[in-house]
Amino acid sequence: MKRSQINYAIDKAHAIAETFRLCLPDFAYFTADAWRQQDWAKWREVRDLQLGWDITDFGRGDFAQTGLTLLTLRNGLWGSANYPKPYAEKMLQIQQDQQTPWHFHTHKMEDIVNRGGGDLCMQLAWATPDAQYDGQRAVEVNVDGQRRSCKPGDTLVLKPGQGVCLPPRLYHRFWAEKAFVLGWEISMVNDDQHDNHFLEPGGRFPAITENEPAKWLLCGEYDGLRGEGV
Repeated sequence: MKRSQINYAIDKAHAIAETFRLCLPDFAYFTADAWRQQDWAKWREVRDLQLGWDITDFGRGDFAQTGLTLLTLRNGLWGSANYPKPYAEKMLQIQQDQQTPWHFHTHKMEDIVNRGGGDLCMQLAWATPDAQYDGQRAVEVNVDGQRRSCKPGDTLVLKPGQGVCLPPRLYHRFWAEKAFVLGWEISMVNDDQHDNHFLEPGGRFPAITENEPAKWLLCGEYDGLRGEGV
């Protein structure tokens, strides 16, 4: 992705949050310059758990078609006495017709919720023991406490206000229809470095082309500030 795309995506994310009258934590508004002036001893949890902005094209090179805007609001760390929190929370912003590709999580259970906008459409299928797509095994999930059954690859539509619970090793892909969707994720501890498995080649994080200065930092870029005396 180009840095200009990332800067624009976060500018847009702030505007959308304001449209939904959604208040975000202080660190969501820190520019790159503002982060350089922070006392990082006070923001160690943000850095260590990579809270903050996460803009990705999943290594596909076409953010408008395959991409996602996320803000990690809280998280924990498995086995850590410093960060024993067993849950995580993320804001998801999904542009109309923008998809998140097929993937599953080995350990994480999560609820994905449509907080408003258009329809959040989702396809589901179990992973086989060797991490392939199981086209035979029926899928059962809970949508707001109601049990739903579907065939592998059927489309589950979440209307605004609805949410689904996804257990580990359940492949899922999702996209927004009719309009932009403000999504939310409430889950067990999130580990984007080790707990994601994608069905097709790609990647969880983008390669960045620096075509303009960084206005905002992504959550994986905090360590780079250490070389600037922070």
